[in-house]
Amino acid sequence: MTGGQPAPEASADEGGLQDIVVTAQRRAENSQRAAVAINVVDEAALLKAGVTQADRLNELVPALTIQPTSTGNLIFIRGVGNFTLTQNSDPASAFNYDGVYVGRPTGTVGVFYDLQRVEVLKGPQGTLYGRNATGGAINVIPAQPQPGEFSGHGSLSYGNYDALVAEAAVNLPMGDDGAFRISGMRSKRDGYNRDGTSDEDIAALRLQLKANLTPDLTVRLSGDYAHLGGIGTSVGYDGSYAYNPFARRYVFTPASVPNSDGVLTPAAQAYRVTINAGPTGRRLDQLAIAPYQDNSFFGAHGQIDWTTALGTLSIIPAWRYNKLDYLATSGAFGAFQRETDEQYSLEARFAGNRVGSVDYTIGALYYHEAIGAKISLSTSAAAAFSNARYTTESTAPFGRLTLHLNDRLRLIGGIRYTEDRKRFTGTTASGTIVCQVRVAGVPTCPNAPLFPVAETPAQFPFPFPAAGSPPVPLFAGGVPTGALLIRADRSDNQRLTNDRITYRGAIEFDLAAQSLLYASVETGYRSGGFSAATGFETYEPEYITAYTIGSKNRFFGNRLQFNLEGFWWEYRNQQVSSVRPDLSGRITNITQNVGQSRIRGVEVEARVLVTPTTLISADVQYLDSRNTSFTYITQNTGVPPLTGCATTLDTAANRYNVDCAGKPGFNSPEWTLNLAAQQTFHFGEFELVAGADTQYRGGRFIGFQYLPEQYEPGVWRSNAQLSFGPANGRWSIAAFVRNIENNRTPIFSSTQPIANILVSTRTAPRTYGARIGFKF
Repeated sequence: MTGGQPAPEASADEGGLQDIVVTAQRRAENSQRAAVAINVVDEAALLKAGVTQADRLNELVPALTIQPTSTGNLIFIRGVGNFTLTQNSDPASAFNYDGVYVGRPTGTVGVFYDLQRVEVLKGPQGTLYGRNATGGAINVIPAQPQPGEFSGHGSLSYGNYDALVAEAAVNLPMGDDGAFRISGMRSKRDGYNRDGTSDEDIAALRLQLKANLTPDLTVRLSGDYAHLGGIGTSVGYDGSYAYNPFARRYVFTPASVPNSDGVLTPAAQAYRVTINAGPTGRRLDQLAIAPYQDNSFFGAHGQIDWTTALGTLSIIPAWRYNKLDYLATSGAFGAFQRETDEQYSLEARFAGNRVGSVDYTIGALYYHEAIGAKISLSTSAAAAFSNARYTTESTAPFGRLTLHLNDRLRLIGGIRYTEDRKRFTGTTASGTIVCQVRVAGVPTCPNAPLFPVAETPAQFPFPFPAAGSPPVPLFAGGVPTGALLIRADRSDNQRLTNDRITYRGAIEFDLAAQSLLYASVETGYRSGGFSAATGFETYEPEYITAYTIGSKNRFFGNRLQFNLEGFWWEYRNQQVSSVRPDLSGRITNITQNVGQSRIRGVEVEARVLVTPTTLISADVQYLDSRNTSFTYITQNTGVPPLTGCATTLDTAANRYNVDCAGKPGFNSPEWTLNLAAQQTFHFGEFELVAGADTQYRGGRFIGFQYLPEQYEPGVWRSNAQLSFGPANGRWSIAAFVRNIENNRTPIFSSTQPIANILVSTRTAPRTYGARIGFKF
């Protein structure tokens, strides 16, 4: 299946829709012959949609939801994903860049330029992609060097918010059997929020060298660099919650400032100081912070393909390194982070030639990751300073076999064994300010100090007690405030080993020359891990089993494409992350296995070339995602937890049990509809192309707590483009408008855990501009 506004894929002399070649099954094949659930976004659709970061794919792939944050991208495929980017949690959907697994969601920026296509695989990929692909996989595939060819392309666009995007690539021949390709991208714009946040500042460069050393041996080397600067993605205020002890419920009060202000405008700061700062017994201070990001990403990898009489051996060594340095305002509090992520991997695959009625692929992957992170954050009433190191070593042999029963019927079996060895060492020093004075039963310490945003405790305007010290009284101007500063320290040194066998079984049948019917069952596994939280030190792996039946068809001389997919997923031991009190009462990020989900639905995709110059497409997904069990525990802090789920108090253990069974899955709209049309007008040697597309995404929960305010109703979002140029495509000029309705809808929602402020990140507003492009 393809996604997004259609590219001019066919013309009168071609006689029909063009084919798209994919490598989703580790071999080149027509997407219409690939018996897997897949959406493909080609180069033209990526350019038209203005994709410079991963979240722009949301409007092109119905099954996909990507939530941008200040520290990376949260990826959900049909509701399978996670609400955290912390180092102790792995993503649920694999992100693969040029065939290399990228372990950290923070490393998914700076790669969306000079691409052949993006493939989105829906459902677990337990044999060919392995660990951490319970939801599916996103494959970002760059354009490769073309031996013996001198060519290139470039584009430049400018629009509102002072948005400038430039992209260029040059392919230089090195004789008839080699080429060097250099490509780069620069994207810079002002922030979408009034405080300047949610801006974009990306610079990226990619170098590739490819050589056919012999007719049977090809080597390609690649290196890439990207820098992410500017202020970064941020949130705006939606409102706040206060617990009413008489009604025994939380009352939500909408914010008095628009969410689009962000959190740093004078109006937003004035609103902030009206909010109670939790146990401190006073109101919040203004957020004295100047957010920034200075993140660099490096990568190098190679691919060696050797063709023998028995088959083709592919070897892919790879290295990636991220250096993060940022101060973020996500959650309406300040967080400093210094982090380095380094990964090494080596994959070897052998695709055997058919032996009788059997062809096969065997291989193995070795992956090593080391993360060092220094984090300091302040929520005004609490502060924490942590140093942590995480290491992961993963090995996975795998194999897949296809049995051709006859020319039309095939059986497929695949298996993979994955072993993950992890270690976590770290220290955390945290402090909490608690008011001891009660007025009418309410904590009241109006002169108590609050924690400012600081990189070290030495920057606090009051002494931070030594480790092991009893609670320390706090003073203001030499006068006791009635508040205590309580320090708590934590040290971790843990090891964990998980392993799992995952498999795929499938049957494929060619109904006709251009009609494929398939059915499959495939399993997936996401490794367990650690939490620096009392009572939640480790969590177990999660598993998924996906049943799929589908049909891919071309009719009427290749002018109509009709694809149908039905799916039923069973999601077990589901991992969910959230910020809440651990069993010592300390606010921290906790990952816990919460239960099971059932995910089922249908996706229908159609593309029709009505005339040689008129192309219409539609993609409809119906999704029924439901938590069949979903329970977690949280410490009793004196009031019930803030949640839209059922709660019961376990008085003996002094904790609350939270039950969200029956709720829909996160980021799981019941209906998603993509419609697009393109009309080409010929004027001699020139052509005018008019295109429009729209997407409806139904209502869904976008935050962990299942609060009513975290439910986002369905919304339409439409785009249009007009381009003109010669029919040979040597140059073009275009004008575009995106999000015509100007719907700035929430895409991610969370609460500040102590002050109970609700904040959200919103989609881009209406944008428009012009673009010029050329190729040679």
